Amino acid sequence: MQIRQLIADGLWHNNPALVQLLGLCPLLAVSGTVVNGLGLGLATTLTLMISNLLVSLVRNHLPDEIRIPVFVMIIAAAVTSIELVISAWFYQLYLILGIFIPLIVTNCAIIARAEAFAFRNAPVPALIDGLFMGVGFTAALTLLGAVRELVGYGTLLRQADLLFGESAANWTLVLVDDYGGFLLAILPPGAFIGLGFMIALKNVIDQHGRARQTAVVAASGSIAPSGAT
Repeated sequence: MQIRQLIADGLWHNNPALVQLLGLCPLLAVSGTVVNGLGLGLATTLTLMISNLLVSLVRNHLPDEIRIPVFVMIIAAAVTSIELVISAWFYQLYLILGIFIPLIVTNCAIIARAEAFAFRNAPVPALIDGLFMGVGFTAALTLLGAVRELVGYGTLLRQADLLFGESAANWTLVLVDDYGGFLLAILPPGAFIGLGFMIALKNVIDQHGRARQTAVVAASGSIAPSGAT
């Protein structure tokens, strides 16, 4: 049951990007395309998993006075390792993502999960929490990138070869032929607007779900007395 709750929190109820509103700097800066968003999201997910697991493993040996510096050191080590892998195997994507890969170290979502969850739970739940918090963040990045790419360029999976290799060079889906582009969508203001619509849509879905649940409870309450008689 706890695992199911961790999955639901990471993907929806406590999504780092749409609910906690953490890590918005990279979310808004590099989400111009699906590939950029997916690349940074995967790097962030790996960082969350590694840091959560290591923090959970050493939690019983850390005095409270030094836990935050140790968290930062663990996260920095994980990010450095991931950055080296990206620069070695995905160099062109590494150039595009630029400073936002090392800036994962300062992502509030990662430090928050280390402090709020990993430091207080066993390794397996901590690892699962890191995985699905990362997946939720990656989903938000990728969806925002898809919307901005579609509106801005009229395509999807632009430059897919940067992440998936040369065989993906022809994966680009041109959804609007002879599209002139919409500059606002690929500029930072377009990212803010797109994220705002995503948050609004999530709130509408949540409100509809709560209203339906309330109606079901009310209906079951009204049926119970008649059944009792």
